[in-house]
Amino acid sequence: MSAYLLSFEKPIVEMENKLKELKAFSESQNIDVSRELERLEKKIINTKRKIYKNLISWDEVQVARHPQRPYMLDYIKDICTDFIELHGDRHFSDDKAILGGFAMIEDERVMIVGTQKGRDVKSNVERNFGMAYPEGYRKALRLMKLAAKFSCPIITMIDTAGAYPGVGGEERHIAEAIAVNLRESVLLPVPIIVTVIGEGGSGGALGIGVGDRILILEHAYYSVISPEGCAAILWKDRAYASKAAEALKLTSKDLLKAGFVDEIIPEPIGGAHSDRKAMSIEFKDVLLKHLRELKQIPVDILLQRRYNKFRSMGVMEEGSAGVSEYGSVGVTETTEPSSPRLQRDKQRIYPANGGTTDSEQLTTHSTSSGQADK
Repeated sequence: MSAYLLSFEKPIVEMENKLKELKAFSESQNIDVSRELERLEKKIINTKRKIYKNLISWDEVQVARHPQRPYMLDYIKDICTDFIELHGDRHFSDDKAILGGFAMIEDERVMIVGTQKGRDVKSNVERNFGMAYPEGYRKALRLMKLAAKFSCPIITMIDTAGAYPGVGGEERHIAEAIAVNLRESVLLPVPIIVTVIGEGGSGGALGIGVGDRILILEHAYYSVISPEGCAAILWKDRAYASKAAEALKLTSKDLLKAGFVDEIIPEPIGGAHSDRKAMSIEFKDVLLKHLRELKQIPVDILLQRRYNKFRSMGVMEEGSAGVSEYGSVGVTETTEPSSPRLQRDKQRIYPANGGTTDSEQLTTHSTSSGQADK
């Protein structure tokens, strides 16, 4: 059991302490208590499974914030090879709250971009507690465009309470940086897989949260605002955070039910921090599965589905089959190469290019050059 104890884990800790005492007694007295030890170990596993299966929303938030939970760099170390970190936004500075670079996952070359927290006071200050400045989102966009230039799939890893809300962020236009990322990400002509590995807070998460598949770890959360922030606004008291967490419907199960995520990645019993190796193996397998599926889809259809996915979020449908208590946010999957609405938005965003994205122009230019060489 972790040294950092969550309130609902007390029964588990008590049994684990009894297990240690029984083992010590057995060794000191040279008495065989193997059957009792086996029985107690099974009881601990069953208790842990029962507790983690029935967590309330606020408990899920606490697990997502666990200080020993694997962060982005932990997963990169476990599942990737040849990671090459790239720095800077080419405008202001290098924000260390957002990292990114090329990597290999088995035989798949990918661009990984995500938020990174620290493990102690020094590293948390360096990483700004995982809360990115505008230059962090501009760096993320630069790397994603670089990936598109080389036809490289993109994986984002989200673990942030939100974008940095201070004066520096406002001075350098944090809202504009996030908005531009949303606009550009929809039109990048490569597969994008979004993963929420811990906290998914507000626009800080959404700034790198647009993609073809949205995956979330079992005990992660994704929300428009933190429970404490919501409680402070609605009840003028952060003590109501538990009530706010329940109302926000921010857990992985709630999000899957509402249609905002595509798949929940199961965690080991006790959370990702209890068995990082097992979590990394599961995470890697799921990423490879979705990568290989998305690479088979033609780019025009991929873009159309991504566009439809986010345009349909929040649309309520009354009287239709399968509508959840939150309303239907289903994605309309079309084989149309490009809808009028998508073309209209491209024309509005890129009027000088005749409605063609920068990435698409790069792709077209590369193709034409290749044919000319032949």
